Amino acid sequence: MYSRLILTVALGLVGTAALAMGPGSSPGPEKPPGNYEHGVKAVRAGDYTAALARLEKAVEENARDANAWNYMGYSFRKLKQYDQALVAYQKALAIDPNHRGANEYLGELYLQTGQLEKAKERLKVLDSACFFGCEAYDVLKKAIAAYQATNK
Repeated sequence: MYSRLILTVALGLVGTAALAMGPGSSPGPEKPPGNYEHGVKAVRAGDYTAALARLEKAVEENARDANAWNYMGYSFRKLKQYDQALVAYQKALAIDPNHRGANEYLGELYLQTGQLEKAKERLKVLDSACFFGCEAYDVLKKAIAAYQATNK
């Protein structure tokens, strides 16, 4: 009996969604990739200079995009432009203080610049943000351990 009720409700929801779109309509064409998507693609390809060009345009289009600021910080860090990386990560975290990527990468920046205690602060933030654990926490924790092992 319950399975029939669930099936009836599910089919009703599907039908309602189809009617809301109108007869013969479709979701529409997919939006072409923008500056953010091209920037992320360049980051993944290791072309950090090209990534920065696209990501800077992306934050001009949407200054509240924490993900774009995070990837800008990452790109600056990979280019060893640590001051600019710090600014970008701080902007990402001003928008979203629990941004996992920005907290992890900022922690890694702190390790690269010899600021262990600040890296540990980022790990604490990730510990709170990742209630059931997350990759960002695990990666930063390992990076801190490696840093401590080589800098005794």
